[in-house]
Amino acid sequence: MQELVNIILDSGRTAVDLALYLLLPVMVVMMALMKVLEAKGVLDHTARLLSPPLRLFGVPGNGVFAMLQLLLVSFAAPVATLAVMDRDGTAKRYIAATLAMVLAMPQANVIFPMAAVGLNLPAVVFISLVGGLAAAAATFFVFTRSLGPVHDASTQTAADSHKKRSSLWNLMIEGGQEAVQIVLGAVPALLLALFLVNLLRAVGAIGAAESFLAPVLSLVDLPSETVLPVATKFLAGGTAMMGVTMELLQEGVMSVVDLNRLAGLLIHPFDLVGVAVLAASGTRVASVARPAVAGAVVGVLVRAVLHMVIF
Repeated sequence: MQELVNIILDSGRTAVDLALYLLLPVMVVMMALMKVLEAKGVLDHTARLLSPPLRLFGVPGNGVFAMLQLLLVSFAAPVATLAVMDRDGTAKRYIAATLAMVLAMPQANVIFPMAAVGLNLPAVVFISLVGGLAAAAATFFVFTRSLGPVHDASTQTAADSHKKRSSLWNLMIEGGQEAVQIVLGAVPALLLALFLVNLLRAVGAIGAAESFLAPVLSLVDLPSETVLPVATKFLAGGTAMMGVTMELLQEGVMSVVDLNRLAGLLIHPFDLVGVAVLAASGTRVASVARPAVAGAVVGVLVRAVLHMVIF
């Protein structure tokens, strides 16, 4: 019983430290900046600029905005844009391509904090663009062909519908408050996920998996301990994976090189939690979740291979 209590306390300490001293400062600043850029029309202008070339991959104007939200805010930020696409009559093929792209690309609430411990941010973002567009194209041109032809997607973005006048300081405060809500809301899930992972470690389940997969991992020059963040990612989500990975880096079990080699496989919203949250954006979004997931698999595999080759 005492060992169980110790696992709970250790998990809680790690979750709170990660949330308050790493996630909170980074997210407050980034969300404040995002609010200003969004209100001043910078994101909207960028989305309009990128929309024509990205349309070739099946990504509409709102899809570009969803991509920017994912890269600059958090994995949950594109929900609002997907909800707009669900309501405004955007063709299902465009919705599916956008969802696949979002699932295959890295989320800001993970990449920015992990950049502080050695994640190569420019490389991650550039490679993710390749993977995200591969996911979108595979979904649009292959997995949703049965949905038939589509009409031309609107270049209007979700930002157009909620612009309002406000002072720069108020915008930054509003963004910071949203960041605090995001971080505090993540603490219970993060704590429970870390507890589950630490419990699996204590009963030997993770150790058995590491021993079983060690020969496979050695083929790509990765330590067997990397099984833990991979398992955590797909069982408990990206935030929990980040907490576990931070611990491994601090303990010296996992190196910065290992982190960058695994980034393509680990850093994206394509897990049980991410798919559930994003697919809940609307009924039409949920109806194309299956082909979007297939496209996301393509995108994540492309990213994983590129990270292994480059790093």
